[in-house]
Amino acid sequence: MRDSLYDEVPYTRSELEHFYGPNVHLVGTPYTLSLLAQLCAKDTEQPQVNQLVRTLYADLMGVVISAELSRRSVTIPTRMIAHTPLGLYQGQVIDPNQRAVSVDIARAGTLPSQVAYDMLNTVLTPKLVRQDHIIMSRMLDNADHVVGSSVGGSKIGGDVDDAVVLFPDPMGATGGSLSTAIDLYKKKVPGKMRKVVCMHLIITPEYVRRMTKDHPEVVVYALRLDRGLSPAEVFKTAPGELWDKERGLDDRQYIVPGGGGLGEVMNNAYV
Repeated sequence: MRDSLYDEVPYTRSELEHFYGPNVHLVGTPYTLSLLAQLCAKDTEQPQVNQLVRTLYADLMGVVISAELSRRSVTIPTRMIAHTPLGLYQGQVIDPNQRAVSVDIARAGTLPSQVAYDMLNTVLTPKLVRQDHIIMSRMLDNADHVVGSSVGGSKIGGDVDDAVVLFPDPMGATGGSLSTAIDLYKKKVPGKMRKVVCMHLIITPEYVRRMTKDHPEVVVYALRLDRGLSPAEVFKTAPGELWDKERGLDDRQYIVPGGGGLGEVMNNAYV
């Protein structure tokens, strides 16, 4: 007899309601928001910084794997099969036979991408998992305002046909660098991606607007939305309800309240 209990494993994201559209998911929990508050606190430094980033991305990857990767039904003998023919797990698991690519956007994205890559290798067939690397930088004008993004180099290990492509980058500020990186994969890398998933610790309303405009099919996950420079009436509304008035970036394009430049903080390199 087959127990049907796990034939269809339900999974519902715990997320904040908003008006940004169905592809944006604000999935911070009391646990992850507590850790994120520690990470962003002004006195938090290494090694606690990178320990917190690892923990937060491991939690976020668990959400993304459960929600975005396809599943299959299996029958797997447990260790009890030596004692009884009923020693079988029958039910759904993540389908190991699917392709996935984690993209490291150096430098803030290097550690998050490594966490994502390692976790993908635990549930998928490792030969179907890859990590790519892109070196990007903000382009600034004479007043230190961000005017674009440039690709300084890349190491892309093959095509992306039918692959779930992940972009784990801690801060979704303007969205410029990430939009450029996704364009690179669409225009320069062979194959059609099955799905693009962006994974952030913090995003801004400006980032969401840029991403939904440039790449409306992309799925966005974030633990927190920061809109700290918005007018007072915005703070009483759901995210996106007064989207035109929401503001999360200062004049230097840093997130408020944010956590400073995590690329600098994570690497102890303030240049």
